[in-house]
Amino acid sequence: MEWRRTLREMTPLSVVMIDVDEFKGFNDHYGHLAGDDCLRVVAQALKGQLLRPGDMVARYGGEEFVILLHDTNIEEATKIAEKCRRLVSENNITHNYSKVADHITVSLGVSSIIPSPEIEPTVLIKTADTLLYEA
Repeated sequence: MEWRRTLREMTPLSVVMIDVDEFKGFNDHYGHLAGDDCLRVVAQALKGQLLRPGDMVARYGGEEFVILLHDTNIEEATKIAEKCRRLVSENNITHNYSKVADHITVSLGVSSIIPSPEIEPTVLIKTADTLLYEA
């Protein structure tokens, strides 16, 4: 729906793909209930950055989330992504089994596009996912 709306309006649509770093190790050592609690805290931190009604955050699978930002260019989306990264880190959820830090952290991939009839929506998601993988 957002793709069609931004196509009509000729406005940018941005996606932030988020992965909780070393989450398998978290689940393995702290248990699945703690893992579920951790994901809820991460989701709340992400949701807190959404200021407009058209924006949304969703669990994308496992320990991945996606943020959809309507009428948001790459610069604005990158700023929001950085705030999300910082807020998750500031929650300071202990993770002594991570190779990244002693607390929960996230990696992010940010992509933005002004939709056109020649472009498939999957391009936006694939680009963000590729950048997440590189992160």
